[in-house]
Amino acid sequence: MVRIPQTGIDARLAALARAVSRRRRAVVAVWLALLAGSAWFSLHQTDHLSGGGWEVPGSASIRVSQLLDSFPGVTPPTFTFFVTGASAEAVRQRLAQVERTVGRDPRLHAGSPIVLPVNGRAAFLPVSFAGATSNAIDMATKLRHALVQTSPRVQTRVLGEPAVWSNFQQVSKRQLARGEALGFPLILIILLAAFGTVVAAAAPLALGFAAVLLSGAVIYWLSQAFEISIYVTNMASMIGIGVAVDYSLFIVSRFRGELHRGSTPDDALARALSTSGKAVVFSGATVAVSLAGLFAIDVRGIRSLAIGAIVVVCIAVLAATTLLPALLAAAGARIERLRLPLPWSTGEESGGTFWTAWAATVMRRPVAFLLGATAFMLVLASPLLGMQTFNRGLNELPASSEVRAATERAMALAGPGFASPVHVVTTRPPTALARRLSAVSGVVSVAPPVRSTDGAHWLVDVRIDAQAESTPARAIVRRIRAIAGPTALVGGSTVFDMDVEHAIFGGIWKMLAFILGACYVVLLLLLRSVLLPLKAVLVNLLSVGAAYGVLVAVFQWGWFDWTGYSSPGYVDTIVPALVLAVTFGLSMDYEVFLLTRIRERWLAHGDNERAVAEGLVRSARTITSAAAVMVAVFASFSAAGSPALKELGLGLAVAILLDATIVRLVVVPSAMRLLGRWNWWPSGTGSAAPPAPAIARRPPERVRVP
Repeated sequence: MVRIPQTGIDARLAALARAVSRRRRAVVAVWLALLAGSAWFSLHQTDHLSGGGWEVPGSASIRVSQLLDSFPGVTPPTFTFFVTGASAEAVRQRLAQVERTVGRDPRLHAGSPIVLPVNGRAAFLPVSFAGATSNAIDMATKLRHALVQTSPRVQTRVLGEPAVWSNFQQVSKRQLARGEALGFPLILIILLAAFGTVVAAAAPLALGFAAVLLSGAVIYWLSQAFEISIYVTNMASMIGIGVAVDYSLFIVSRFRGELHRGSTPDDALARALSTSGKAVVFSGATVAVSLAGLFAIDVRGIRSLAIGAIVVVCIAVLAATTLLPALLAAAGARIERLRLPLPWSTGEESGGTFWTAWAATVMRRPVAFLLGATAFMLVLASPLLGMQTFNRGLNELPASSEVRAATERAMALAGPGFASPVHVVTTRPPTALARRLSAVSGVVSVAPPVRSTDGAHWLVDVRIDAQAESTPARAIVRRIRAIAGPTALVGGSTVFDMDVEHAIFGGIWKMLAFILGACYVVLLLLLRSVLLPLKAVLVNLLSVGAAYGVLVAVFQWGWFDWTGYSSPGYVDTIVPALVLAVTFGLSMDYEVFLLTRIRERWLAHGDNERAVAEGLVRSARTITSAAAVMVAVFASFSAAGSPALKELGLGLAVAILLDATIVRLVVVPSAMRLLGRWNWWPSGTGSAAPPAPAIARRPPERVRVP
């Protein structure tokens, strides 16, 4: 008879399973009410999201931006109206109409029109906005609806960062719909293949839908109180679908296995929640802790993404431990109904002959497998040493989108740096400085110096011949800084981009240290081992490194451009930090699930090699199915999303694919085979720990290892 220890959390989860089973109708009714009440808010979750939040407190770009208000007549425009027409007269008339419309709102102030040197047939109208920064996107949407015009005679477009994110709100909704439309059918196919019955496959899918719908409503309410990044919707949906389906897959697999071994539905549910359910709770805690590491980066936009992702993970855990048990209790033994004629869909947890043979092979040659797999992962990771990042909001829009197409046309007419001057603020009269700046390579023009109202500062605006978020622009800024000297402040869009990159990559080491330490503590509490958590956090770095390497190869070096994809030539600045946090958290799902199964077998008989093999065999199919779900979700959003989401989706898909195969099925078991009884130090280096009373009797395990 196999006995598995029942600790405090085991007993509480088993009691929760029995309580939910007794009141399953009430639990389902509460969840249905929550989902019905959340529907409208979830559909409007993007209404108050922000494209801002990327300011770095105390940075040069922010200090210069704050000083600009002290210079008379220097108010950086929030919006720029771009008017083109068939004649100069048509452009003048349209500019007058736009000025009248803008003048009706007291928060808007139009500057002097700037006529471009194309026979007067193109002009800019800068407009400043005196309202709250968080309302700028809503104002951009209002202006676009009221004034954007396309006709043979004249064309009007709204440019500027708020207009970019206003346009992105529309685009992201379509991308979210496409990602979910691609992802859910793929998930259903994978679940049908994994379970072999329609009823069993439906439960995880229902949980994924519930988690995403409820998370959307929570994001809506959070956006009323905090500045939440517009990126959060697609990221939260992508992660929410994946973790909700994965967590439910773990529990449903264990429930079916217990039923197959002869347990009653109530006992099977209690057993599933006290074992796989415990793994889900600890996995969710680890994912949340990993995402909390993003708070080490002092950028509000990054922190808002962390909040959104943590919310969806917590909701997924809540659904997996309340709604899912209620659905399983209602289904009972009927979960095996509507069976598909698949040879492996028996309801057993055993991995079959393939995984039994695989486990035996790894146990026989642990050194070769460990060295080979590690070398393979390190080769994949090697391109990360040449990673180059940028933060280009305009490129998040499709090339044919309204704002991007108009901005690129304006750049062609007025120069790439027309709306992004470099601001140089100095405390000394800058007459000589202005002359030296005009001679800098890449500088198009230098505006006359302007003195602040208090007489303490001087401002020199420098127009450059490169797009603000580009390598040439950064090189020009470095030359300007060298000439301006250490006492001058240099700001502008290019400097802002450099400040954000410095903040993210300067904080990523603190973030990594936090994640490593916190995940180690969580696994230490779960596994009661000193070495296993250490091994877990170290091998997770292999998955993260390999994902970084693939990102560089695909998006920076363009290794897959032969397929028709046009790589941007860089990695988005926010992607490495997100890949690190999310990969580390999600990788722990499979680590926790695998190690808890191995630990169960270790506690049953005390034979390390046998426990590793049995745990691997009994969890391999579930882990690979769960990873297939994650990869399908991430690949769907990568295919349907913006460039940053493509990078995030592909990076996570690669990381999870490699983690669930190379790392969990090769590196981890071979390392545990070599560590032997030291895996369980300090409690397991002597004789096997005495088993605690079982919660259910069952036949002995029959996994054989040569």
